[in-house]
Amino acid sequence: MTLSRLGLWIVTALILFFMVLPIVIVFVMSFSDSRFLSFPPKVFSLRWYDAYFGNRDWMDATWNSFLLAALTTLITVPIGTAAAYAANVSQSKLVRRMQIVLLTPVMVPVIILAAGLYMVYAQVGLVATKTGLVFAFAMMNLPYVFISVLAGLRSFDMNQEDVARSLGVSRLTAFMKVTLPQIRPSVITGALFAFIGALDETVVSIFIAGGENQTLPRRMFMSLRNEIDPTIAAISSVLISISFALVIISSLRGRKARAGHA
Repeated sequence: MTLSRLGLWIVTALILFFMVLPIVIVFVMSFSDSRFLSFPPKVFSLRWYDAYFGNRDWMDATWNSFLLAALTTLITVPIGTAAAYAANVSQSKLVRRMQIVLLTPVMVPVIILAAGLYMVYAQVGLVATKTGLVFAFAMMNLPYVFISVLAGLRSFDMNQEDVARSLGVSRLTAFMKVTLPQIRPSVITGALFAFIGALDETVVSIFIAGGENQTLPRRMFMSLRNEIDPTIAAISSVLISISFALVIISSLRGRKARAGHA
């Protein structure tokens, strides 16, 4: 191994170490028995996991967040897939310009989006409603589905779909039978990003969530504002574990699908 390559490995390892270290610290602190966040814990305990799973308010907020994330995924996946397909097959300048509109939510600072959404929602009565939250989360996470599916379509040979259409099937049937099975890993990845993005969204939730429709990130933020509750470490560990598990499952499914096509 050359000196330059060794240096690259060292730098990469250090970057990964500093990225993972905060997560490890949060995990370890979540098993503390102390009333305050402490590292390393003097006594290991499941006290704060019990406090989380045994608290009705925390559970309601968790249920709201997962429900909103699921609804967001159900909306963004078909719309984002259709938009990516249109962008891939169309030569129209108007369609290509629409890509910029779709990508706007990831280019504009989230605090500006949140403030704008609040002002609009306040006028139409959508503040602190599930409908308003789902629309907001769908708008913010649609670009991730669009980008992921478009990347899959760009690596797919559209001639296969053309052959299917030449045999008499409709464009929709050809897409469902030929194209979709081969770009499924990209669609699943986009759905995963949309779900996790909606589940973890904090800034928009602070502005437009509340009451019975309070999300878990918003409740966590409010809890931290009032006091540093170690329950937050337990909740963060649960969310990180779920996100990590989803990524692993998606990666394994994508690898299996690629192996099946190979």
